[in-house]
Amino acid sequence: MRVFAIADLHLAYVTPKPMTVFGPQWAGHPEAIYERWHETVRPGDLVLLPGDLSWAMRLPDAMTDLGKVAELPGTKILLRGNHDYWWPTPSKLRAALPPGMLAVHNDAVRVGNVVVCGTRGWTTPGYQALNDEDTRLLSREAQRLTLSVEAAGRLRQPGDHFLMMLHYPPASAPYPPNPLTDVIEAARPELIAYGHLHGVPVEKSMRHVGGIPAHLVAADGLKFTPKLLLETGD
Repeated sequence: MRVFAIADLHLAYVTPKPMTVFGPQWAGHPEAIYERWHETVRPGDLVLLPGDLSWAMRLPDAMTDLGKVAELPGTKILLRGNHDYWWPTPSKLRAALPPGMLAVHNDAVRVGNVVVCGTRGWTTPGYQALNDEDTRLLSREAQRLTLSVEAAGRLRQPGDHFLMMLHYPPASAPYPPNPLTDVIEAARPELIAYGHLHGVPVEKSMRHVGGIPAHLVAADGLKFTPKLLLETGD
């Protein structure tokens, strides 16, 4: 099994929002995603989707967007992004998702010999100090990531690959430690996939947390091609 990741699909079939208003790099979206997905991903593969999947405001509308993704090859694992306002309670979401689509929400999932945990994340300290509300939300996200890591620990078996998704990057330049990186360094996942950042060259993005590889997988930065993260040997 191969594991890919791509974030920030920003689909908008029910809530139209042309992404080209955010820059010419979005030309051809979303058809380019589907075309390159078919070229890259096989039915037995796993695809991580770390947030900002649909511009919809309600779950039924988001399901129209997610249905397009469900038709693509591979098993998909979803994570909530900051624009996924449609995201409901875990039980309601999982009841609505079609076969082959899973979601991480304060917990973890296992597909084959891959265990995936994660949380949305939040703004982290860097060049600018956080206000009180940002500090509160960042602390809450660190707590949620802790719950997800603990759930992964209960699922993991010897030889499993342990992966982590965030929507926001784990830290902000110049990358001082924060509550999320503390959890990450203690958990030691094999790798981290994150999105949210647009117009940022991969070579200028955060590449590791305490030696743990970190991959920026925002769709526009990948030119809409899911990024291969690992091959499990299964």
